[in-house]
Amino acid sequence: MIKSLPVIAIALVMGLSACNPTLERAAIGAAIGCVAGQVLVNGRCVEGAVIGGGVGAITR
Repeated sequence: MIKSLPVIAIALVMGLSACNPTLERAAIGAAIGCVAGQVLVNGRCVEGAVIGGGVGAITR
């Protein structure tokens, strides 16, 4: 599952980019938040993705 996570994330961003700009921002924010949580907070990818996705959805 861990090795297939980047492929799933790329497919999610590509699929959502055709639908709605808000969903695209949320997905990109979640991906960036996951990376930041993984690198900066020692393996907290899920928490970073939740925060990043929320921020991406509510900002312009």
